[in-house]
Amino acid sequence: MRKPSWILAFVVVLASLLAAPAQAATSYRVWHWNVAGNTMHKGSTTDGLMPAAVSSITASGAVFASVNELCQQQFDTLIQRLRSAGWPEDPANFARFEATIPGRTGGPCQGKAYGIGLFSKKPLGAADRITLPDDGNEVRKLLCAPPRDGSGPRFCTTHSTFVDAYRLPQLTAIFDRMDAYRAAGERVIVAGDFNAAPDFARMNRFYSTQVDTPNNDGNTGHFREVDDADPAACPGYGETTLQTSDGGGPCGKGTKIDMIFTHDTEYVAASSSGDAKPAPTTCGGKACSDHRILTGIVTLR
Repeated sequence: MRKPSWILAFVVVLASLLAAPAQAATSYRVWHWNVAGNTMHKGSTTDGLMPAAVSSITASGAVFASVNELCQQQFDTLIQRLRSAGWPEDPANFARFEATIPGRTGGPCQGKAYGIGLFSKKPLGAADRITLPDDGNEVRKLLCAPPRDGSGPRFCTTHSTFVDAYRLPQLTAIFDRMDAYRAAGERVIVAGDFNAAPDFARMNRFYSTQVDTPNNDGNTGHFREVDDADPAACPGYGETTLQTSDGGGPCGKGTKIDMIFTHDTEYVAASSSGDAKPAPTTCGGKACSDHRILTGIVTLR
């Protein structure tokens, strides 16, 4: 008896799917640093911070870089120095800045704007500049931009509030936007200082259910952090990102507030990793920031 045509078509499609190779995974090296550009450097571009940042970015092999607590003049100097180092593929289109405190006489950063910046080895497309719920202290932002040619994930940077009543509203706004990008068919990576530790209860709704360790349990979300699977560094939590350990965290090794997240549906945990490196001590003989430099390999299907 001859099979109906729809059955034959179904068999052909099923066979082709079974024969197709698994989708290749791609790894992206990400670099993030809260540089304390005003509190520790007062907006200076000549005290050692700029060459320290550029040297770290280029040595890390990063294709994306995120910087928090950055002054406008420091952002401009990083552009010049990264160009001189030959880091970007398109020297005219690889960086975005968003002010969280506008420039003003008597303000931080020697009166220049203060905010967050992102850098990409590949040319960037148009940036989204999202204002987070107002904490009454600083106009916190989420800054995101895709590679111009669409060849990789959208990259975002943020620095959310330390004002306790607004931590959860701002975190919700950040991760809701990540979900919106994902629903639109985009892959996305977000790096920043989240002013919240991985084991905080408010983070449970964001961390993936795949993360379930004594150091970070009760999670109900779908985001993975690049340093959450290191078996040698407080599994589920990761390494401290404070320059001087406060002895906090579930493993007593220090608190982690700087993180790199992506959606767990594309995340390949076995091929991803994170590392918090001590801040360089080349800024007048002292550490260049009160935060460590966070680097990560984010592997996406």
